[in-house]
Amino acid sequence: MKTNARKLIASLFIVFTLVCFGCFAASAEGTDTASTTAQTTASEEVSPENEHNTSLSIGLVAAALATGLAGIGGGIAVAAGAPAAIAANSENPKTFGKSLIFVALGESIALYGLVISIMILSKLV
Repeated sequence: MKTNARKLIASLFIVFTLVCFGCFAASAEGTDTASTTAQTTASEEVSPENEHNTSLSIGLVAAALATGLAGIGGGIAVAAGAPAAIAANSENPKTFGKSLIFVALGESIALYGLVISIMILSKLV
């Protein structure tokens, strides 16, 4: 049981780190637009083949990783909490409300990742 808790904490730490990185990448995109527009207006010829927006790319990767890793973390949490909730409910039916809360907390991790990725994507547009 200790290894499951450690895996859950490690996955939550990874998701938190990636979410912070995504928010940083999305906020950094807004500060670079003035210098980017000045550079594009200064140069007459821009090749469409070499046109890259690195902050957009990093923001999209961060949004995808936030959603994906939050889903994985939520799956690990539900996989650890649901069997324990079922076992506790089979022994004492009065524990249904408490066990439902613990399973819902595990599922909310995935929803938080989805919300954060939506916030990142809204900053990129």
